[in-house]
Amino acid sequence: MDTVRITELLKPFLQVDDGNREALSQPQLQQLSGYLDLLQRWNAKTNLTSVREPEEIVKRHFGESLFLARAISGEAVATAIDVGSGAGFPGIPLKIYSPLTAVTLVESQNKKATFLKEVIRECTLIDINVFSGRAETLKDKADLVTLRAVEHFDDVLPVAAGLVVPKGRLALLIGVGQVAGAERLLPSFEISTAAVPQSRERVLLIARNQV
Repeated sequence: MDTVRITELLKPFLQVDDGNREALSQPQLQQLSGYLDLLQRWNAKTNLTSVREPEEIVKRHFGESLFLARAISGEAVATAIDVGSGAGFPGIPLKIYSPLTAVTLVESQNKKATFLKEVIRECTLIDINVFSGRAETLKDKADLVTLRAVEHFDDVLPVAAGLVVPKGRLALLIGVGQVAGAERLLPSFEISTAAVPQSRERVLLIARNQV
């Protein structure tokens, strides 16, 4: 897909508070285009995402991820951990949007971890690595921990929360029906939510660690 079309599809997700839209640079758009091409090729052989149509991939996966990246960009994020990264969302778009952030993608499934490494290589991303194991065994912590569309949410969320440094943030892309559960599981976090553009059921929940 060409970068002009990607730009059009991503506009609703990059709108800033004054109504203007933040523009991605041409190198960032080229990285997203290359990422999309790789995802489509791999998805033909390995089930990385159930979304197959390229424009839907851009809106649902890239758009949501960049909406998160823009929402947390008001303060510097030196380090980020993406738990259960899968096909790389939101961790890889976050890295493309915020190239100075050091990102760790946590993915225990070997085929998906291999795909993530291929994206990093093909898109020439630096200061980003893949942890091919379970988040419970990760020794690092980060300023920002992200989580999206994982199984066993109630079990994984406390693990993800444990990876957040004091005063750091946890950013979740979840269904609106999961918000109450997240609030219950995160008693020491200050929580805010925002509706994801073009979705009736998806929200971005940002929780700041008060410990």
